[in-house]
Amino acid sequence: MRATELSLAAQTAYAELLHATQARELQRSVAQLNGSFAAKRIKGRTYWYFAYRDVGGALRQLYVGPDSPRVCRLIKRFRDEAPVPLAPLARAAGALGCAAAVPRHFRIVRRLAEYGFFRAGGVLVGTHAFLCMGNGLGLRFTEGARTLDVDLAHAGRNISVALPANVQVDVHKALESLEMGFLPITELQGAAGATTLNPKDPESRVDFLTTLGRGGGSRSVRVPNLNVALQPLPFMEFPLQDTIQAALFCDEGAVAVNIPAPGRFAVHKLIVYGERKGALRVKARKDLHQSAALIEPLAASNPEELDQAWRDALSRGPGWVKRALQGRAALAHLEPKVQGLEWLAVPAGRESG
Repeated sequence: MRATELSLAAQTAYAELLHATQARELQRSVAQLNGSFAAKRIKGRTYWYFAYRDVGGALRQLYVGPDSPRVCRLIKRFRDEAPVPLAPLARAAGALGCAAAVPRHFRIVRRLAEYGFFRAGGVLVGTHAFLCMGNGLGLRFTEGARTLDVDLAHAGRNISVALPANVQVDVHKALESLEMGFLPITELQGAAGATTLNPKDPESRVDFLTTLGRGGGSRSVRVPNLNVALQPLPFMEFPLQDTIQAALFCDEGAVAVNIPAPGRFAVHKLIVYGERKGALRVKARKDLHQSAALIEPLAASNPEELDQAWRDALSRGPGWVKRALQGRAALAHLEPKVQGLEWLAVPAGRESG
């Protein structure tokens, strides 16, 4: 079994924690700004922003979230709601079985959030996002849930996504302020790379990722408005579209983050499976386990999301189709009893094996 179902009490506790965390973030982000909320439709979906002008007169937009009853309630009541303490809610969710982050990883993500990384378009990816998805789906995953690093991504300006990219954030200063001994790994060219770590603590590693872009190479690129280098990866644009919001938490509190939609995350794991070579094959198996853990509940509760993500991947060209089918075949071989593969249809004339 890849997951155990959370109790109704645990699911309710996480829902309350998410609502309170979003309300706290909204209150902290826009309460002191003069501006207004505005809805924008992007690729068939509606997203809410808070638009304002900075001291220089430039128009800025802070991301609020995808259109939903919860977000609409937050917008309506944010100026009148008193902030709810998050730590007690976080401890309750954890005690009831929701997956919590390792405290040192949580502190990294929280500090980046405080400096505006997620308002500027940052997305939490990797295993921490996977754990958040489980909480949101009412599940606690039993496989693919361990990690030694924090993976974050930003689309840069390579693709059109819902999250704003014109907010100024000093990521390097945010990490320095933690006083955890973080140092960026230096590339061969002498520039700071996209991985930051503490040499004395191998479990405190932060990777910053981005989309490869047309004609782009594998060398990290520096994004001035973030003050950080990002490592381009192929196919990274796929999970950065149609993101959702979640609450990452530990006993110390909670923080609102952007994460990939579960369906896109599951399909992306199949696509990148074949990209893991040599020593990364262990991570390739983890990719498959995480994909399977999401495919099964989505096939049962929200097959349309899974179907749409799969069809989108197959519509992007021969390279995408080849890798998606390789990942699907590998998953079927690794876990022949996985439920939900029928939603990952093989195109006519193509073999999945």
